[in-house]
Amino acid sequence: MTPTPKLLKGDWLTLAPTLAPVSVDLLYADPPFNTGKPQRTPPNAHAVSGRIIRAAYADTFGTPRAFTVWLRERLEATLPALKPTANILIHTDWRTTHHVRLMLDDLLGADRFVNHLVWSYGLGGSSPRRFARKHDDILFYCLDPDRYYFKPPRIPATSNRLKGQTKKATDVLDIPSINNMAAERTGYPTQKPLALLELLVSACSPQGGAVLDPTCGSGTTLVAAARLGRSAIGFDRSAAAVAIARKRLKTLR
Repeated sequence: MTPTPKLLKGDWLTLAPTLAPVSVDLLYADPPFNTGKPQRTPPNAHAVSGRIIRAAYADTFGTPRAFTVWLRERLEATLPALKPTANILIHTDWRTTHHVRLMLDDLLGADRFVNHLVWSYGLGGSSPRRFARKHDDILFYCLDPDRYYFKPPRIPATSNRLKGQTKKATDVLDIPSINNMAAERTGYPTQKPLALLELLVSACSPQGGAVLDPTCGSGTTLVAAARLGRSAIGFDRSAAAVAIARKRLKTLR
């Protein structure tokens, strides 16, 4: 039986020392992207599955260096909780990806880099002044290049030759963002699709393993972990985010 997810309100840095040493199989973090503007539930948002819980958070660190210093401090505090076979996935976008990768190379070692994943979601980003920005980045690192867990995910094949079969996923994850009428929509401003997190959790953590999301927002990582038979641990500073995540997990149970 999958353990009841652990969900705590508080800052990642404050709560990281409460984690049991050498207990976490996967750290996935989707921190603020340093967009320079607050993120909030749109006024006209609706959740197909129930009442909206309005959520908002500041997304301003000033400089990319300030952001990477903030992130590094929290990662350092979490490292003692990770197993030698653990993986680290950091979800970023064009604003900070290159800065975060250099920081991770310095913190963990360049040989701990596994993949630069591209989540291609297809919506938004249009501009007459540049190519449309329609993807996020997920930096995949390990603690031990010889021991980290990985199970190659399989996705539906698209060629006529392999019609009806599956193939190994590439480092470009073509998964649509959540549409306005999706049953999983909560109204949280930066909610990620469950399909994306289920693919990552299944590939990067073992059955029965522990998955940590220290900036869990609406709780998608925790839902994915619970659905896949992993134990889930989530932190968030926002009371609204914790309420949304708790509601989703309660519905799931």
